[in-house]
Amino acid sequence: MALEEAPKALLRSLAHPVRIQIMSLLTGASLTAADVAREMDLTHANASYHLRNLLSAGLIVVDGEEKIRGGIAKRYRYRPVKERSSGSRSDDERRAQFAVIAQELVRRSSQASFASRGHLYADGDFWIDPEVWLAIRDRIIEAVSDLHQAAQPPHTPGTVRTSTSVALFQHRAVSE
Repeated sequence: MALEEAPKALLRSLAHPVRIQIMSLLTGASLTAADVAREMDLTHANASYHLRNLLSAGLIVVDGEEKIRGGIAKRYRYRPVKERSSGSRSDDERRAQFAVIAQELVRRSSQASFASRGHLYADGDFWIDPEVWLAIRDRIIEAVSDLHQAAQPPHTPGTVRTSTSVALFQHRAVSE
């Protein structure tokens, strides 16, 4: 089965771990390719390449333009989950996205400070009433949205760098 162009772009965009880092970086502020390059120690061309991939997949948006030295620089920002329509993704695309996020969690955890307060690890495979499941899922979606709204630009004085990864899904019915 051939994938449509948008899903192909999504899978390509998630194929590189730098792109997940860029999306996280763009949560707290809209940034230009030059800003992303400086923050992540990339070349401007490399940052631009990754931003174009994320933009074509619909994972980031252009959030304005500014004149810089006679040229126009686009500012990009991450589209939080509540702003994205994800209903058209296939099961395989979602599994691929979860796999990329799992790899990113491994990378981020290597930078974690578990001596500080505020860390949480939770995992479970639960059997729950469907209405309870939806209510809890909606509260978690709201909490993640709150995190996105509270995010500040990198290195803002008085902030701490945190990491949040959430994967919630209902299992498909197993025929007996």
